[in-house]
Amino acid sequence: MEVYALVGPSGTGKSHRAITTAHECGAEIIIDDGLLIKGNRILGGISAKRQPTRIGAIKTALFMDEEHARQARAVLEEAKPSRVLILGTSLEMVEKIAFRLGLPPVSRVINIEEIASPREIRQALDMRARYSKHVIPAPTVEVKKRFPEIFADSIKIFLGRQSPQVKRSWLEQSVVRPAFTCYGKLTITTGALVAIISRVAEEVPGVKSSGRVYIKRETDGVFIELHPVLYYGYVLNKVGREIQLAVKERVEEMTGLVVKSVNILVRELHFPKGKEPA
Repeated sequence: MEVYALVGPSGTGKSHRAITTAHECGAEIIIDDGLLIKGNRILGGISAKRQPTRIGAIKTALFMDEEHARQARAVLEEAKPSRVLILGTSLEMVEKIAFRLGLPPVSRVINIEEIASPREIRQALDMRARYSKHVIPAPTVEVKKRFPEIFADSIKIFLGRQSPQVKRSWLEQSVVRPAFTCYGKLTITTGALVAIISRVAEEVPGVKSSGRVYIKRETDGVFIELHPVLYYGYVLNKVGREIQLAVKERVEEMTGLVVKSVNILVRELHFPKGKEPA
């Protein structure tokens, strides 16, 4: 296996150029900020962008956690790539990552100045300084699927021809703003969450009102419990399942929080006039 290094200071546009660089040098897997990415898929790892502190992000990017490193080694063993591209702020950082993952020494170093002009690097640094935006070289749908708490937008990059037989194409990448940026952390009050959950639940057919809503917050996500009032005549377990799916999907989409569970407890039914039980 050959190991290539893409090296440059933080914010100079390495992740933005990772896919095209990997394409040009024939690397099958990109290792960037704790993730292992192949084509349009995240094969494994933990995103450093989701860490609450900069120190935590650095440790994640270096695969300092043994379980994280073990999982990454297992992914590489299964994929068996002939070449990998590792991104880092220095050659020393790339070498540490390669060592943690049991990879061979770096065989080629690509500096960001070789593939980006001084103007492009200045623009990337300006975007990082102004908006704290980072790129994950994977499609937005893949990033949101694995890390729904990350707010992601998409950009498209042009992937040129590698040979006359390969068609030119566009590839999507994700632009995110991690929790540890200078903008601080986004806080969503419990009252706002309850309002969102209640509205979503009451949009489900068969639901008269959301009833009581209980929320428990943990470091890895939120646990939700609802006591809805349902209309008589609907299939209760079907309505309950629809509430669960709708609440999980909309809360994660609107807030970026991870919903760990949505429990439904039906305590009351609403009977239309003339259908009240005897």
